[in-house]
Amino acid sequence: MSLGLRLFLGYLVVVIAAGVAFYREFSAELVPGMRQSLEEALVDTANLIAEQVALPLAEGRLDDGRFATDLRHYSERRLNARIWDQSRRLPDLFIYITDAQGRVVFDSRGRDLGADYSRWNDVYRTLRGEYGARTSRDDPYDPSSSIMYVAAPVLHQGQLIGVLTVGKPSRSVQPYIDQMRDRLLEKGTALVLLALLLAALLSFGLAHAVGRLTAYARAVQAGQRATPPRLRAPELAQLAEAMEAMRRELEGKDYVERYLHTLTHELKSPIAAIQGASELLREPMPEADRQRFLGNIHQEGLRMQQVVERLLGLATLEKRQGLQGVSTIHSEALLDELLASRAPQLHARGLQVVRDTAPCTLQGERFLLLQALGNLLDNAIDFSPHGATLTLRSECDPRAWQLSLHDQGPGVPTYATERIFERFYTLPRPDAGPRPPHHSGLGLPFVRESLRLHGGEVIVRNHAEGGTEARLRLPLHPPLT
Repeated sequence: MSLGLRLFLGYLVVVIAAGVAFYREFSAELVPGMRQSLEEALVDTANLIAEQVALPLAEGRLDDGRFATDLRHYSERRLNARIWDQSRRLPDLFIYITDAQGRVVFDSRGRDLGADYSRWNDVYRTLRGEYGARTSRDDPYDPSSSIMYVAAPVLHQGQLIGVLTVGKPSRSVQPYIDQMRDRLLEKGTALVLLALLLAALLSFGLAHAVGRLTAYARAVQAGQRATPPRLRAPELAQLAEAMEAMRRELEGKDYVERYLHTLTHELKSPIAAIQGASELLREPMPEADRQRFLGNIHQEGLRMQQVVERLLGLATLEKRQGLQGVSTIHSEALLDELLASRAPQLHARGLQVVRDTAPCTLQGERFLLLQALGNLLDNAIDFSPHGATLTLRSECDPRAWQLSLHDQGPGVPTYATERIFERFYTLPRPDAGPRPPHHSGLGLPFVRESLRLHGGEVIVRNHAEGGTEARLRLPLHPPLT
């Protein structure tokens, strides 16, 4: 299971558990809260009506007076109320009044006249000067038949003459409770879905960032030249920087060890040749031999200088992460400069260049490309027989410039096809003469690194018609660094 999925599932469990717990807690508090609101309204109602019935109760005119008539009209009224999308059509408030002994003297429902209510909590507490209220079921076996009763004292000339109780069925507020629960469930579900969406974005965003770090680490492990990902999260960005610093430090140590090993191996032969020649020069010898040995020392010295310089150049190139001094390059002008710089070598070997190139404009580091193309052309010159022809062809498509260089040399031996881009790997030249100082085996590695920085590639292979063909492809716009 991926990291992002694990994070999302963990967040999902937490959010759902929190949502269910909140819904249950809210639902548990909702009913008491609504009933408290109902009770608070009934308190005002009971005390208001208690003031209105004080005089009729004292005068014994409750049943045939204005108060009884008003209540009868109230019970016959048809309401046209719409509260929270709930319709109210019938009134459900009722009243009963007891005397100072707790006996019912008036009942708007006409059910319990003369009954002794002195032990009911609403009447009992009110007669004692306390706040009286109760909730009782109209049907002992039906929980939905509960009725809330709130009482208020009836006072006449400062004397307690009775108790007025206002009753209202609890089921009258049940539709609002159900509606509030439904709305809470709908909005809660929407919020949970929104939270899960945000959690998915955060989880998979974090997993994607970690995946980029993992891909970077694997690329470094595979020896690829990778750049650390740019991450928005400060902690992950710091981790990427730390990984890059660690990579540089480790690569630097390994890089120095490898280059010291290869440089030492490559310099052994010229050092041995110089040492041998210098020992021979200590002995008397003909002047012609002396000059030959001095020439050998000079040649090997130049060879070591070229090896060191080219190795340093290649090392600098391999450590670079991007191009420097990118400019607009016209391909025809670049090839003109290349051929002009190698004109003496071409003339010395009697080589002709057949050119079939198309103009192209690209972005790149001109000096670096000129060096890379020069190395390819040097190889073609070295491996071509005297009087042969070199063929330059190029194409320009909307994305890249493609160039091929075909010589008429012996081609690349099968055993060398996989090694020609290795540092210090060289093949014998057809002239079989002493190796010139620029034959260091670092030319093609330099070409490959130059093309890599430009986002391109180079392939060297045997041509179907004989000889060797070097093909390179350069994007018109190098990758951003």
